[in-house]
Amino acid sequence: MSELGSERPPESVPLVRVIAMPADTNANGDIFGGWLMSQMDLAAGSMAQRAARGRCATVAVDAMSFLRPVKVGDEVSVYGELLSTGRTSMKIAIEAWRRARMGSEEFRVTKAVFTFVAIDDEGRPRTLA
Repeated sequence: MSELGSERPPESVPLVRVIAMPADTNANGDIFGGWLMSQMDLAAGSMAQRAARGRCATVAVDAMSFLRPVKVGDEVSVYGELLSTGRTSMKIAIEAWRRARMGSEEFRVTKAVFTFVAIDDEGRPRTLA
């Protein structure tokens, strides 16, 4: 993942790329933090399922930081990095980056660490595959 002061997105392919729309805004015209967090959870969940080779559930979100606002029309790209795995769980660092509709410069807007647990068909923890 990118260093704190860096303004270059990771070189990996984004897990999610989406355009922020008017329905996703608050009264100030900024995108809701909850919308952004849900995009990050989708991205982290995708990575977790691949790593666990099966169903996973989000159990915690740590160190969520909202660094800059996202505006309507911005392209939001979400990147992830698997930080660690345990017997049934994994931690994934997630960063969201924005690019203005008519711009080319990208800025990190949010970062967090998501914890997932691999689960079986009944929703009980299972050993990672």
